Amino acid sequence: MVAGNLPQHVGIIMDGNGRWAKRRHKPRAFGHNAGMEAMINIVKRARELEIHYITVYALSTENLKNRPREELDELFNLLRKYFGNHVKELHKNGAKVRVIGDLEPLPADVKQLLEDGEKNSPPNGEFTLTFAINYGGRDEIARAAELLRAEGIEITEDTLSKKLYTNGLPDPDLIIRTGGEVRLSNFLLWQSAYAELYFTPVLFPDFTPAEFDKAVKEFSHRTRRFGGI
Repeated sequence: MVAGNLPQHVGIIMDGNGRWAKRRHKPRAFGHNAGMEAMINIVKRARELEIHYITVYALSTENLKNRPREELDELFNLLRKYFGNHVKELHKNGAKVRVIGDLEPLPADVKQLLEDGEKNSPPNGEFTLTFAINYGGRDEIARAAELLRAEGIEITEDTLSKKLYTNGLPDPDLIIRTGGEVRLSNFLLWQSAYAELYFTPVLFPDFTPAEFDKAVKEFSHRTRRFGGI
């Protein structure tokens, strides 16, 4: 049981799928599929804890440029599977789905599924699941600044925030990274200014609801000062 001060928005860098599969002498796609199942369980647990926002790093701009085509095809197939089945169940249960990132380079049918997942979401859902797909924090900030420049609007923290993909979402309180790496890897760079960070060596397919509870429990014991004393 998790008690105490809980985060309202949790960002998750889902790392370690490939290494998890390699240890089992399986193709990377096997690990990505296991990671998707782990993500579904984490989302369920977050809703039980009444955490209202989860943002998952599903595919970075660097992944899209540098991963082998075969692996990307498998990732796209997972998105087809998830958005063709599980997202509808989320909608039925009153959850809202958002997608952030540049969707233009994606296969047309995948792009359409993602857009439909957003469009068909209940407008006033009590829980929001956001997928960062072909997303990069630097690219997001540069894009926002360019939009403001083109519109002749002064660039301030407030105006820039409103042009980010995440406009309308609260900043994350907690960012979790699995898989042992200790960095943000271009994830929510602007939004994570005061987020608490939690790193674990657990590979994402093994990141169970119990492991999620550990991260949330540690967050509940931290003191957040936001620059104050």
